[in-house]
Formats: sequence, structure tokens, C-alpha cells
Amino acid sequence: MLAKTYSAAVLGIDAYLIEVEVNATGEGEYSAVSIVGLPDAAVKESRDRVRSAIVNAGYNQPSGLIVINLAPADIKKEGAAYDLPIALGILAADGHLNRDILATTAVIGELALDGSVRPVRGALPIALEIAKNRRLRALLAPEANIEEAALAAAGKVPVYPINHLSQAIDFCKGVALQPVAATMAGYLAAAPDDPRHLDFADVKGQVMVKRALEIAATGGHNTLMIGPPGTGKSMLAMRLPGILPEMTLEETLETSKIHSILGLLSSGKPLLRTRPFRAPHHTVSDAGLLGGGVNPLPGEISMAHNGVLFLDELPEFKRNVLEVLRQPLETGSVTVSRAAGSFVFPANFILVAAMNPCPCGHYNNPKHPCRCTAGQINRYRAKISGPLLDRIDIHVEVAQLSENELLATPNGETSAVIRQRVAAARQLQEQRFAGRGIRCNAQMGPQELQQFCVLDHANRTLLRHAIQSYSLSARAYDRILRVARTIADLNHAETIAEEHLFEAINYRILDRNYW
Repeated sequence: MLAKTYSAAVLGIDAYLIEVEVNATGEGEYSAVSIVGLPDAAVKESRDRVRSAIVNAGYNQPSGLIVINLAPADIKKEGAAYDLPIALGILAADGHLNRDILATTAVIGELALDGSVRPVRGALPIALEIAKNRRLRALLAPEANIEEAALAAAGKVPVYPINHLSQAIDFCKGVALQPVAATMAGYLAAAPDDPRHLDFADVKGQVMVKRALEIAATGGHNTLMIGPPGTGKSMLAMRLPGILPEMTLEETLETSKIHSILGLLSSGKPLLRTRPFRAPHHTVSDAGLLGGGVNPLPGEISMAHNGVLFLDELPEFKRNVLEVLRQPLETGSVTVSRAAGSFVFPANFILVAAMNPCPCGHYNNPKHPCRCTAGQINRYRAKISGPLLDRIDIHVEVAQLSENELLATPNGETSAVIRQRVAAARQLQEQRFAGRGIRCNAQMGPQELQQFCVLDHANRTLLRHAIQSYSLSARAYDRILRVARTIADLNHAETIAEEHLFEAINYRILDRNYW
């Protein structure tokens, strides 16, 4: 007898439907199970998990040959999310379940040997995909994934929590279960702010660096901080997410999908409400940063999507690892090509990098003489290529604090106050770029630069002089205009004034003093 149901798999960051067909002949003394449709080792092993789960649920696996087909058959299937649909398909093919109910139901879940259902990765994108299919009338999901699945389905498909195979069997026999109701708007309105945010009010001194990071948060600009050790570079970078505006619904779904695929969504938090902050160690590989694997998964830069990627001790990263950042810094996405296909992962983040001016960290420091030779300094700085520096909009020096600043009580602005200014300037950018697919000034293209970054004669002369004096590239020219536009937005100015342009130029010439 033939039975079928539906499941789903994740390819890249999106899900696609999988049709699970089960045919049981019932002929023969012994049971043999064959799984086809390009299953990986974890899928093939499901035959043993499913057999034990069926027996512990009080049923016997049918005798004879059981053929399980996972369609489409030309795409590789991986993971243990097919355990539950396969078990239900086997029981339906043996006549124990209502095949009509099962044929209009999508099922995901890993089975334990005792029949209990374990969570799976990617429940959020899977539920989003299933909600689009009008043929399906229900989704059975592990109880541990139920919140993210219910929010993603958003009432389009009823979602039923399953913690044991016997519950799924009851559902397919027509027993009424209670679906979980959840709305995205209700969750976003009720979810509290993350209390773990660090506050800029804790930082002593460093007024200019705080200003630079405020500009970076407002326009989405990449930033490089250069200064001796112990000046607070890491402390400042860790506080940047606290002044970024709250994520929109679209950004929340984009970011949560990535974390759902990687199994990073914690219990009780089906959506990632706060902007991510990722700080990989300098020993990270290019695959760890970009993403990869036989069936590629997102890397650190995609986990930082819509948030902050912090690279501390920038020259300590391998040169080839840093160079792979060029494409995502320009396009906001990364393409990973493997034998299984080509995958595009979103990677629209704010890069914040920190480094010392020399290997010992005390170059030009009057209180701590530098011990490095000229050759050591040149080799250290040469690890950061010119093209990569060109893609960083803001370069700022983090100076050593004086004795008075160290002993003084912090009295700077709180992150909440700064965030209000950032949010107000972001609203101006949203209105300016409405319908263009652009969220902030850092994403402006040539057309937007010509339309929204118009300079008068005096400012064009100032910029021409800066280009000649510091040998700035065309990319540096564009980025100066973007930063100047952001500074003008912070001042609620309609046009770029001389002081806005002058400040933006100052953020581009620090590297000329070091490189």
C-alpha cells in the first residue's frame, strides 16, 4: 500500500518541500527498508531509529520490502528531520493511519528510540515555506521548535506541537489536537528589550571615538580603530549594538532564519530581536568566516547579518581570510560555490575592526617607547591590504587615556540617548530611499550619490584638494560622500555643508599616517 506526506529541507537559508512517499508490499517474512532520493548517512540511519520508535509506540513495522522515496530525488537530503514523517508514512502504508489526513500534512522531527520527538534545525524557514503551500492543512513540529514554527506560519497553517510519536499517530487517526496560535505582530510588541546591552555611559573619555561610532551606527559604515593596547577598543565595539535602531520585521526574519538553520535560537526566544554581535577569534578559517562545508552553512559574517562583526587584532587574522571580506563588504552578500551547488548567504553587517599601530602597540607613544624595528612595523601593517582599507569608511585613532580621565567618574551620554539620535537619522534615510531597496547611507550606489550628495563649488574644491593631497581612490571618494551625508543627517541638514565634509575627510586620512 502507498502512503505519502510532506516534510521540508533547508538549502542555503531557504527551505523547500520534500514529498515523502512510502510503499509497503507486505510480502515476505522479514522487513527490509530501502530509502532512495539521495539521502545522506543521517537519513539512511533513520530506518533503525524509526523501527525502534514504532515498536515503542506499540506497533509493529510491516513485513516485506518498504521503499521510501524522498522527492525531488535529484537534491541531496541530510539531517534527521525526516524520522517522524517516515515513521508516519510506514504506519499509514500498513493501514494504521488515515492516509488522506497524512497526505495534507507537513511533518518534521527527529525520533529518539523511545518514540519521543527531538527538535530540528531550520524550523523557522521550513514553517515559512510550508505556510506558502495551500495544499497543506497542518504542520506537525517538535514541541521544542513550536514557537518559531507557529510564528513563521502566522496563522496560515495550524501548527501542532508533538513530543512523542504516539501524538502524531493520534492526529493522523483524526484525534483533535490543540494547535499553537501565535502572531508575529503580537510577539514583536510583547518582546522586551535585551537587558544585556552594554552602555556607552560606562566608557571614560574617548569622545571622538564615540562620535565616530555614532556616525557608523547611523549610516551603517565600516570602522577601523587604531590605538595602543588597553585604550578601550574592544569595550567600545561591544557597545555599538546598543545604539543601533531596533530591527524591522523583515530584518528580524532574515536574521532569525540564519540562526534557526544553525540551531542558535534559544528556548523561549523563537525570533532574534536584538542585532547580533559576532567577534570571531583571529584563528578563524575562511570557511568559518564566509560559510562552507559539503552542504554549505552560513559563516560568521552571515551570523552578523543586520548586526556587527567585530575583528579584534585585525593584523593577526590570516591574510587570505581578510581578503575574502572584499565581496561581502561591497555587495552585502557572499556566494559560496561547492559541488552541491552555489549558495548565496546574506551578509549585510557593520564591520568594526581594531588594531595596534605596531606589534608592541606603542608606536609614537611618549610614555611607552616602541620596541619594534621599522621592518617589523612595515610587515605588521602590510597584513592589511590597501583594497581592504579602502572598503572601511571610517578610520579613527583611540588615544591613551590620561591619569585624570582614568580616575574620573564616567559622565558620558547613555546608549539610550545616542540611540534616539541614530534612530531619528535612520528615519530620514528610510524616507529618502523609499522604494529603492536601500536601508542606510552606506548602501548608496552611484545614482543615489549623484542625487543626494550634491556639493557646492566650495565643497567640491575642498574635496578635490583632499583627493590630491592624500592620493585618495575613487572608492574613498564615494565613501567620503556617504559619511558626509550621514553626518548631515545627524544634524538634520538637507544638504552637505563644509563642516560635514571636513569631518568625513578626517575619517579617511588616518591610514595615510600609518601606511
